[in-house]
Amino acid sequence: MKKNSTVTKNSNGIFKQPKRTIGLDLGDRSSHYCMLDQAGNVILEHHLPTTPKAIQEVFRKIPHSRIALETGTHSPWVSRQLSQMGHEVIVAHARNVRLIGESSRKDDRLDARTLARLARIDPGLLGPVRHRSAKAQIHLTVIRARAALVSTRTALVNATRGLTKSYGERLRKCGTGQMNREIAKGLSQELRDALDPLLTEIESLNERIAEYDRRIEQIAKEGYPEVALLKQVKGVGTLIALTYVLTLDDPYRFRRSRDAGCFLGLRPGRRNSGMSEPQMHISKEGDRYLRTLMVQGAHYILGPFGEDSDLRRWGLKLAERGGKNAKKRAVVAVARKLAVLLHKLWVSGEVYEPLRNNHKVVCAVA
Repeated sequence: MKKNSTVTKNSNGIFKQPKRTIGLDLGDRSSHYCMLDQAGNVILEHHLPTTPKAIQEVFRKIPHSRIALETGTHSPWVSRQLSQMGHEVIVAHARNVRLIGESSRKDDRLDARTLARLARIDPGLLGPVRHRSAKAQIHLTVIRARAALVSTRTALVNATRGLTKSYGERLRKCGTGQMNREIAKGLSQELRDALDPLLTEIESLNERIAEYDRRIEQIAKEGYPEVALLKQVKGVGTLIALTYVLTLDDPYRFRRSRDAGCFLGLRPGRRNSGMSEPQMHISKEGDRYLRTLMVQGAHYILGPFGEDSDLRRWGLKLAERGGKNAKKRAVVAVARKLAVLLHKLWVSGEVYEPLRNNHKVVCAVA
């Protein structure tokens, strides 16, 4: 491949030099990379197709180097492929490289340069993230595919109900999983004819979602025994437990269990300056889908069917403090504690005691 005119040195002997730093700006069709020497000089800039074959052909010729790239659709497989070649790969958190996204001179070539310079100066500036293993990713893809079908089903159910109301009629109440053509029997014939394709599609989605549910149960049973530990908590089913395990991938990536809540973006943000310490909303960093599942689990724990436990009592007490947002804050707080609790059960393998604190009080009184 012909190199760009911005290369400052002849490429002869480039790959015989000491360890380099490379910035790789991934695009959907093509990607740009920039190589710096130890002094920070640009010695090579070029582009390549974003395909496994092209990545292999270009980077297998380069001695082990530090390569920085941003999180994105292609970053999981690219980072794994580069690591297998022996390179030191740094996957930069997109929020930590706003120097790129908010630049007034945004350009793929300049983005690659910026990544390379930041990685050369201090990799910590990139907020490095760890991509999950290939095994965890393919199993998590099953869960994400199911979530896409659930989202589609919800949209179709809402559309069906809305169209019925606009005609002056109503469908009887039922869950989305029970929505089918039988529900429309009470409607006028002309409206039933109009909605029949929608209801048929909803029935099909219900069947596909049920298939995914069986597959998820099988995956958890055959490959992830730790899921059973997490399911000890009432309100945590196979879907939540398996998604938690697959998203975190390695429980020992955290120094302490409390870091799991921060990892999922369930801790309050912070913007302290001088004497000012404003109360912030949760950071909402990390995996959005798992955070949503944690909140769903918290709703169950605090709801009418939740089992009596230390977590439930703590959450209800927090919700009683008053204010129109007290219940919402309590749900988020319980979700954060739930994330911490699940991590603790995972790494310790302990038997879950719902009323552990209450048991301690009783023993102390006795």
